[in-house]
Amino acid sequence: MNQRIIEITNRIIERSKATRAQYLEDMQAAHADGVTRKDLHCGNLAHAFAGCSSHEKKELAENYTPNLGIITAYNDMLSAHKPYENYPEKLREYAIKHGAVAQVAGGVPAMCDGVTQGQTGMELSLFSRDVIALSAVVGLTHNMFDAGLYLGICDKIVPGLMMGALRFGHLPAVFVPGGPMPTGISNDEKARIRQEYAEGKIGRAELLKGESDSYHSPGTCTFYGTANSNQMLMEIMGMQLPGSSFVNPGTELRQLLNEEAVKVAAANPKKGFEFSLANQFNEKTIVNGIIGLLATGGSTNHTIHLIAIARAAGIIINWEDMSDLSDVVPLLTRMYPNGAADVNHFHASGGMAFVIRTLLENGILHEDVGTILGQGLTAYTKEPKIKNHELVWEEGPTASLNTSIIRPVSEPFSADGGIKILIGNIGRSVIKTAAVAPENRIVEAPAIVFDEQIDLINAFKRGELEKDFIAVLPFQGPKQNGMPELHQLTPTLTILQKRGFNVALVTDGRMSGASGKVPAAIHVVPEAKDGGAIAKIQTGDLIRLDAVAGTLTCLNSEMETRAPRTKNVRTQGFGRELFNNLRHQITSSEDGASFIL
Repeated sequence: MNQRIIEITNRIIERSKATRAQYLEDMQAAHADGVTRKDLHCGNLAHAFAGCSSHEKKELAENYTPNLGIITAYNDMLSAHKPYENYPEKLREYAIKHGAVAQVAGGVPAMCDGVTQGQTGMELSLFSRDVIALSAVVGLTHNMFDAGLYLGICDKIVPGLMMGALRFGHLPAVFVPGGPMPTGISNDEKARIRQEYAEGKIGRAELLKGESDSYHSPGTCTFYGTANSNQMLMEIMGMQLPGSSFVNPGTELRQLLNEEAVKVAAANPKKGFEFSLANQFNEKTIVNGIIGLLATGGSTNHTIHLIAIARAAGIIINWEDMSDLSDVVPLLTRMYPNGAADVNHFHASGGMAFVIRTLLENGILHEDVGTILGQGLTAYTKEPKIKNHELVWEEGPTASLNTSIIRPVSEPFSADGGIKILIGNIGRSVIKTAAVAPENRIVEAPAIVFDEQIDLINAFKRGELEKDFIAVLPFQGPKQNGMPELHQLTPTLTILQKRGFNVALVTDGRMSGASGKVPAAIHVVPEAKDGGAIAKIQTGDLIRLDAVAGTLTCLNSEMETRAPRTKNVRTQGFGRELFNNLRHQITSSEDGASFIL
């Protein structure tokens, strides 16, 4: 095992000693109560299974048959979640077949960042993660369930489900993915269309056709953003079946994997606390998640989500842990926006089985962790196959099938994982360099301060940005406006970079899994709303972003003596006023941007 990874894991264990001990004590106490239906009065139980079949009522009344609580994020607006429409019916059938009962315990909201991108609703996107956690807990609080089946895929949804599941960590948990849509037009073609629209070379009709050809059917969007990073995390942390993350919806293999997930969930409650989520998910598990994120060039959103997930289990991690792990974890994949391939190409080239294998063989992943299948991550080097319409497990590939997409540790795309903490007189921030060319990782240029994304886009259209500059967007943090993604800036800044200008972005907002070729210092803390130095920067100040040395500095010494600007943000309309109190409770990005932890 890599010695540096052991050191970082041990310091997380030491840092978390008190909070982790309290968490485990709480979960063990809850588990000691046993199957909770025995504590329900007859009236309670009658209400709970009134809608069940006579067979299910009998099984539940006898208080022995495991009852699987389904927490679903289904809606048919999200392409990724459309396949979940008929899952409850099928999961109930599988449960009966494998000696259990399944009930939908509750539904949780499921926002699509692709729909709300650049819109008012995006200001509620981050908040939805904690609402999802609360909603999951409400569903499980009925005390009817022996294990959880979690149906969720997209951006804030899986982190929220994990946070809720961990607060019911005395129960086993199994995540059930839906799979990506088949490949549409190439990612290079999609990027070209977006850039041509940004430059005014094509109109909205051509843009809409290109987007529709990319996002064209039920299933997860195929680029490697937050949704697919979620699936990678759930697999490498042992929360779902090996090889199940990127199997397309509606296929025989997908159906067989869904049945196997129910079979595992039905068996695990009988195996004791060892198979509970609380015992399965520990400090080594979260380190494995960070390693997976780094090795695959995953979403920067997880620099906040992983912190929140860990804290729900009493584990304290921070950006230094991620940055230090990045120094020793190589980048093994190239998927859009870090390359031309999509997740279907990745899966066909060896996928998660090969990534996990090469990391384990080189001591860059903890093998001795709990999973839904038991102890040890070696099982996750296997792949699901179909033999005579039955699910079997075979050894996964021992070599990459396409080294332009996925490589072994001995031949990485980069020696480091591409996530680095930046520290300087502007504050602390995170940068993802996986797709940033080495020659673009240091930018020293005058600042241009913008209040909103549209201000930068309009300045570009007026021809005012044909020069070196660092765009500074303060007042985009979680306490100010919910930290919406600034994804609209990507095409414009990319165009300017291709024209030969040195450009970068500094913001207390976020860029999401679509962070690309332009260096972006994101999640700056303290944020502008808290009087952070980012609110003191003025247009013309010389800024140096150095992703090699790990620094973010305003070179104008006058900046530090200025009073920070303030900005009033309208938070009425679109239901935003209902979240105003939460803006005062939410923690900083470095603390997970949560109002419940």
